[in-house]
Amino acid sequence: MGEAVLIVDDSLTVRMDLAEAIGAEGFRAVPCATVAEARLALAREDIRLVILDVLLPDGDGLGLLKEIRDSSTCSSIPVMLLSSEAEVRDRIRGLATGADEYVGKPYETSYVVSRARELAQRCPVECAPQPRTILVIDDSATFRMELRSSLEAAGYKVLLAPSGEEGLRAAADARPHGIIVDDVLPGVDGATVVRRLRLDAALRRIPCLLLTGSGDQSAELRALDSGADGFIRKEEDIAVILARLDAAVRAASSEVPAEVPASLLGPKKILAVDDSLTYLQALSEALRGEGYDVALAHSGQEALDLLAVQQVDCILLDLLMPGLSGHDTCCRIKSAPIVREIPLIMLTALEDRQAMIHGLRAGADDYIAKSSDLEVLKARVRAQIRRKQFEEENRRIRERLLRTEHEAAEARAVRELAEARAALVLELERKNKELEAFSYSVSHDLRAPLRSIDGFSQALLEHYSDGLDEKGRGYLVRVRAATQRMGELIDDLLHLSRVSRAEVHTRRLDLSKLAQSVATELKSKHPDRQVELVIEQGLSSDADAGLMRVVFENLLGNAWKFTEKTPQARIEVGVQHKEWGPAYLVRDNGAGFDMEYAGKLFQPFQRLHAEAEFPGTGIGLATVSRIIDRHGGRVWAEAAVGVGATFYFTLEGARPGGLR
Repeated sequence: MGEAVLIVDDSLTVRMDLAEAIGAEGFRAVPCATVAEARLALAREDIRLVILDVLLPDGDGLGLLKEIRDSSTCSSIPVMLLSSEAEVRDRIRGLATGADEYVGKPYETSYVVSRARELAQRCPVECAPQPRTILVIDDSATFRMELRSSLEAAGYKVLLAPSGEEGLRAAADARPHGIIVDDVLPGVDGATVVRRLRLDAALRRIPCLLLTGSGDQSAELRALDSGADGFIRKEEDIAVILARLDAAVRAASSEVPAEVPASLLGPKKILAVDDSLTYLQALSEALRGEGYDVALAHSGQEALDLLAVQQVDCILLDLLMPGLSGHDTCCRIKSAPIVREIPLIMLTALEDRQAMIHGLRAGADDYIAKSSDLEVLKARVRAQIRRKQFEEENRRIRERLLRTEHEAAEARAVRELAEARAALVLELERKNKELEAFSYSVSHDLRAPLRSIDGFSQALLEHYSDGLDEKGRGYLVRVRAATQRMGELIDDLLHLSRVSRAEVHTRRLDLSKLAQSVATELKSKHPDRQVELVIEQGLSSDADAGLMRVVFENLLGNAWKFTEKTPQARIEVGVQHKEWGPAYLVRDNGAGFDMEYAGKLFQPFQRLHAEAEFPGTGIGLATVSRIIDRHGGRVWAEAAVGVGATFYFTLEGARPGGLR
């Protein structure tokens, strides 16, 4: 069963005509004569499109349209209004209520069916892969049926058309995978069909095979000159025809365009603007015969009002009209960005060269006298729509090229940035290694003279202090204290340098046991301290044992130091599980610090407490930060003055030595 199309019209003739037409296109028609029947169908059926008359015996079609748009289940269903009320104000009212299309009666069936297919595609349904479609255009019913049987036996889906005109419309509607067209046809012949297809950007990639029953040797040259992909004589074996078709379809299937434009032969809407009702009617009948839907406006203002709510494919505009003239209307249209690209053909009864120049200067794309043959007018309309399609295709190509160039430029910039960053990282690693080697060498070399200064100061105090007054002895004490302080700084710097250069060997560690070992050492060094130590059991992670010992020595050592003056001191080691993983912590209830200065904590030589109150070098937390960074983690702290501090760190892996 095909997709359901709801047809709501009180005319039995219209319902039967449209049901037959859309049924032939694979849809399932659901005809209704009243609003009440339509409501039941919408509740019962999975409707893909509604074709709705405005005037119904039990209600207003626009009222039903509003119900559909306000419904939570049906609001997205495309709706095509079909009405004999074809005045501009009626069109505007219908489109403003929420219609996707408005077609005036009498309608052109092929236009309604084509637009129905386009609108129904807005509500796609999941379906199994469909067989490839072949369109056969031939005026011989016998040959059509014979070819159809052979193609269906080969796995193709087949569409049939008895004339060139019908074949072109079928090609625009169905977009088949291949076309087989007879050379000799009533009306538009096969070569012309191929040429028309090749001029259509949406259809030009469809492979076409031209058939002929003629024995003329020049027939093949004419066929290929028209743009056909192959030439086949009807007397050839059907297996040869199928083989050629398979080859053509296979070659075409490898070239899938990125964006398929609307076909020149698909449904098109023409806006005709003229104050002469007689001429408008004649124009409308001629264009509807070509499969166009024609919207009629009797003045320039009506045309502008309609263009504000509905797009059209071409505008036919009378030059001389009361009120807003054709010239002024043209200027208004061509100055509006949304509609300025619509092809506009100026119509006039004046056989005047200056009038033509005046109209073209106003922005018209073409100019034609009303006295001209309507066939010429239709050809001009086709030419303008074709020109517009070519311009849009070129614009899409330019945009695609610009997009490709932009993407290439972005990729090039990203690559260059990545290369520059990589070079900077390598240079930074080299500089860091040089700096660490230099600092290690300098620090190591400073230890010898410092030891001399410290040793001689101690000797002076021990053996020659009797020869010094109190002030002199005080100076020596201060010299010795300074050298010892400098020695501690050098030792810490050497320790930091070793940590930065040491290889990281990760294995599964019991962090609880490691923290307990460090805590035991602290207790043994300070047996008189009463500190409650709480270490959560079962803490483990992949890390370097030696480096993690340094982390706990610094964090627990700081906690031990900063709780020295705290009654009922408490130090806790544990973990908090965040959404991104575990965060290990060392918490104390000691002196704490002001969070305003937390950013300085992990920088070398940065201290938040006075040396006299809590001695230290300011290197310990910088060492912790370096170790945690080399494990791919991060470290941070939270605290309050007089309440205590909590240091958190994460562990995610190991990084090469020297990286920051």
